[in-house]
Amino acid sequence: MVSPGTRADDEDLGVEEALALVRENPRRPHEDPGPSHGGPGPAHGDAGPSRGGASPAHGDPGPSHGGPGPSHGEPGPSQRGPGPAHRGSGPSHGTHGSSPGAQRQAGADAARATSSGPHGAARSPEPSGPHHRAKPWPDARAAAERAARSAARAARREPVSVPLDQALGLTLAAPLTALTDLPSFDTSAMDGWAVAGPGPWAVRDEGVLAGHAQPAPLTDGEAARIATGARIPPDTTAVLRTEHGRTDDRGRLHPVREVVHGQDIRPRGQECRGGDQLLPLGTLATPPVLGLAAAAGYDTLTAVPRPRVDALVLGDELLTAGLPHDGLIRDALGPLLPPWLRALGAEVGTVRRIGDDAGALERAVTTSEADLIVTTGGTAAGPVDHVHPILSRIGAELLVDGVKVRPGHPMLLARLKADQHLVGLPGNPLAAVSGLITLAEPLLRTLAARPAPERYAMPLRDAVHGHPHDTRLVPVVLRGEGAVPLHYNGPAMLRGIAAADALAVVPPGGSRSGQEAELLDLPWATAGIGVCFT
Repeated sequence: MVSPGTRADDEDLGVEEALALVRENPRRPHEDPGPSHGGPGPAHGDAGPSRGGASPAHGDPGPSHGGPGPSHGEPGPSQRGPGPAHRGSGPSHGTHGSSPGAQRQAGADAARATSSGPHGAARSPEPSGPHHRAKPWPDARAAAERAARSAARAARREPVSVPLDQALGLTLAAPLTALTDLPSFDTSAMDGWAVAGPGPWAVRDEGVLAGHAQPAPLTDGEAARIATGARIPPDTTAVLRTEHGRTDDRGRLHPVREVVHGQDIRPRGQECRGGDQLLPLGTLATPPVLGLAAAAGYDTLTAVPRPRVDALVLGDELLTAGLPHDGLIRDALGPLLPPWLRALGAEVGTVRRIGDDAGALERAVTTSEADLIVTTGGTAAGPVDHVHPILSRIGAELLVDGVKVRPGHPMLLARLKADQHLVGLPGNPLAAVSGLITLAEPLLRTLAARPAPERYAMPLRDAVHGHPHDTRLVPVVLRGEGAVPLHYNGPAMLRGIAAADALAVVPPGGSRSGQEAELLDLPWATAGIGVCFT
């Protein structure tokens, strides 16, 4: 996933820097590196202002008015239900301040203030109110990266030695250096015959198989059957492929093509010599990396440890089995959170359902030893929204208290200890996904010293209406050279994201059809290391 809205030179923590935090001198000060000095990042295109009107409370600004939905069984426009699937929507936190879209386009503020949106209505002035602390979406992501840097310093986390079968998705904390020559002896690249000198050749009765000790040398005019990967007999001239040789009535081998000295022999050290650096520090352990490490003689890898996460699912109305009934609904986030967090590189410890018990929530938060605690719901100001009061009571520092993004506006990030943080997700499922992408992803990626994926953009096939002042994250599928916005993208809905390849970052005011939008890949949609659910 991408970290849009941050400048690569100022805000986006490089792998080298993250690894340095793991290994740095413990006496180095553990202070937070301070606020961002970088601009909010690349432009998402001038979408034009949106229609005026009041901002809805923590919700999506209304159903998608784009063109027809793509395939994946999407039958038509959004059918948002009246009620959330989880609590946490609550009253609006306001949207005071300039929008990310305006920040991303220097000098465009005045034009945006007076220009018309897709339907000719002027943008309404941004409201102010008691909850003006909400951060622009890019700034919230930058704050999560800074928090992780500070936590990495404070935690003094040491690299760990991990068996190869447990290292997928980890970041190498030391270069991968060859422990032997590869191959470690001359081997046959093909099934056929090892031959010495010019043909025809007399064929030995005994062949050469892979995994056997070194065979006896060949003499000129002699050949031996050989299997792929077998050791080459000393004094072999070349390997003659099975399909390139024939035997006569007397059992002598003849070539049917010219034999070139050394053909189809993999010489010792062809790939590397012992001591060669195969991969640099900071490389992500993908399946091919694990295979290369094994071939080079490794049983374990030195890597950055996975950040540990505890997940706390809040809400008395949640069922863990069966159909909804009597005001109770199924818990969608309990099954969703652990694999998503693992895909972000975390080690998931506790997944606990707390309900609406403030005492139980406080005990769970204060006794956790995880690097990150993730809660679902309870982040607004309702009668059973306990997250803010508990954070205040235990003296936590609120780093992000609301984000100018839809869905997911009432998310939060708090520092509990120098090396421990809490991400409070809204209770609505898609809003919670927004919180994972906005706050949990940059924090966990930085703690794990994972590289930030390259940013990319694609044109939207349909227009997407935006919030007047907030960024929108809209599920899309990729079709050729474009991204098709999906319906069923309300805060309480998972139908759109379940069919999506990515999330489009829609700036305040919306995006026109054909306008490029930055895309955030979903971990499993990239066919890369993000599919790390172990």
